[in-house]
Amino acid sequence: MAVVNTEAKIFACTQSTELGEKIADAFGEKLGNVITSTYSDGEFQPSYEESVRGSRIFIIGSTHPEPRNLMEMLLMIDAAKRASARHITAVMPYFGWARQDRKDKPRVPIAAKLVAKMLEAAGATRIITMDLHADQIQGFFEKPVDHLFASTIFLPYLQELNLENLTIASPDMGGSKRAYSYSKALKSDVVICYKQRAKANVISHMELIGDVTGKNVVLVDDMVDTAGTLTKAADLMMERGALSVRAICTHPILSGNAYERIKNSQLEELITTDSIPLRQKNKKIRVLSCAELFADVMNKVHNNSSISSRFLM
Repeated sequence: MAVVNTEAKIFACTQSTELGEKIADAFGEKLGNVITSTYSDGEFQPSYEESVRGSRIFIIGSTHPEPRNLMEMLLMIDAAKRASARHITAVMPYFGWARQDRKDKPRVPIAAKLVAKMLEAAGATRIITMDLHADQIQGFFEKPVDHLFASTIFLPYLQELNLENLTIASPDMGGSKRAYSYSKALKSDVVICYKQRAKANVISHMELIGDVTGKNVVLVDDMVDTAGTLTKAADLMMERGALSVRAICTHPILSGNAYERIKNSQLEELITTDSIPLRQKNKKIRVLSCAELFADVMNKVHNNSSISSRFLM
């Protein structure tokens, strides 16, 4: 019986075209051609302008708000399934709706579980993502999930800075595990911020657990939304005697007044990835590309090779 060589093809959703081109280039393929038709009422239809029959399809698209981004990923997956693609991998550098990973009060949805079910129902056979807001989201899927860590991008950068008296900080209790992982790799101390919220995106009170006097502090988080927590934490640490405060956040959602807050804050710099495209430039924001990381893992997945070397944390 003849062995079928499955061809790899890479496509990108509209919101991730720039990152998709970088990943395709690093992978060694050209980005596939997709045309999106839009009706006057806003309804849209993506169309593959080349055959995908029998191919391994990688669809690159972060699902940050607005909801159109998630809908486009679902339509792209469905179109590939109906065009007889052999394997359909949703490459989601940022997995949106992940903050709703449990019922934290009565009568609310578990949106991350719903998104997982929709991706599988649409026809995704594998998910590749990075720095999920909650690790347990992997368990919401019945298909394989490759959960990558941006630490493989950030750690070399931090080591090059060669900061003396380095201290890793978590902006909240929930991120303490991530902070401890970084501190272990960098052989540094750890401090934790304890915050109380009045409501979503509004902090009523923040306290610092640990000493930052004379330290160069690096805050570590998976995402930055309004930047309220980061900037408040940076101000608090400078008040407590820190020499400098930087922040590492994988996903730059940066909504509302986030850019202005970062610009006017005591943060030395915000180091992030291009999982979500920036809406505007900011001298304090340094972007490290995740394209090489995803291209390498996609190559390994396509060639059935181990990707364990990409899991540092």
